[in-house]
Amino acid sequence: MDRILVIKHGALGDFVLATGPFTAIRAHHLGDNVTLLTTPPFVDFARQSRLFDRVWVDPRPGVLQVGKWWSLLHRLREEPFARVYDLQTSTRSSFYFRLLARPKPQWSGIAKGASHRHDNPERARMHAVDRQAEQLRVAGIAHVPHPDLSWAKADISHLTLPRPFALLAPGGSAHRPEKRWPAVRYGELARHLKDKGLTPVVVGGREDAAAARAVAEAGGLDLAGSTTLAEVVEIARRAKVAIGNDTGPMHLAATAGCRSVVLFSKASDPALCAPRGPIVRILRKANLAELPVTQVAEAALKGMGT
Repeated sequence: MDRILVIKHGALGDFVLATGPFTAIRAHHLGDNVTLLTTPPFVDFARQSRLFDRVWVDPRPGVLQVGKWWSLLHRLREEPFARVYDLQTSTRSSFYFRLLARPKPQWSGIAKGASHRHDNPERARMHAVDRQAEQLRVAGIAHVPHPDLSWAKADISHLTLPRPFALLAPGGSAHRPEKRWPAVRYGELARHLKDKGLTPVVVGGREDAAAARAVAEAGGLDLAGSTTLAEVVEIARRAKVAIGNDTGPMHLAATAGCRSVVLFSKASDPALCAPRGPIVRILRKANLAELPVTQVAEAALKGMGT
């Protein structure tokens, strides 16, 4: 039995897009011991997937945090990993390759000297799903399935969801406000949806309070900051449609199979990172503040007979 290490930190959308590669690696290493090195927000979610035998937390130490670096180095070196799949492919994760003692394990990633290096010069212009599938082909894994969250389960009976309802995800990176459709627009959209017989339900973090409050004032249900990742997946399975920014919960919704309308600004490129799912529609405006509520509502309600 070989010991295999998979490295994947985040953000949430990137983690969801990596569920296809996770499944492929598990299938390729049946009978082996597969460990995931990730960050705290994804530990419970990863464990629920049952794709990993162990889930380790990466402390991601800062430059001057010598103690944490030593602890991480010791942990990596004490395990005789036969192969490492670096799905993060960042400067940090590539540096971990340099930290490992010789003889080095087989390494799938972009680190210089890796045994299975993904050195396609076009990789930065590939969608994450396609890029990781090609990376794994280099490592001998021919088939990588689509992102999949069929394993994500949660009891959401305590949420007393309205029926029918639309899922709204108004969040986004706190340091990139240009990726967010304005909070007031979500309030306007919520009123439009209510007029069409759909109660809006908001998910996200507590940092999305302004948009969540605007939706609640329009008669919606505010669940921002009060749901787990698996609960968001279950909510999405019951929603008629999901509408939101380029943010992690929209990846959960789309991958769960919910009809999804995702709003992109010039700050991110859907060709590289759009959610993958059976029905995903992208609306893009350089400045999201200029995206009309009527256009978003039309895209969300199209084909629903409302």
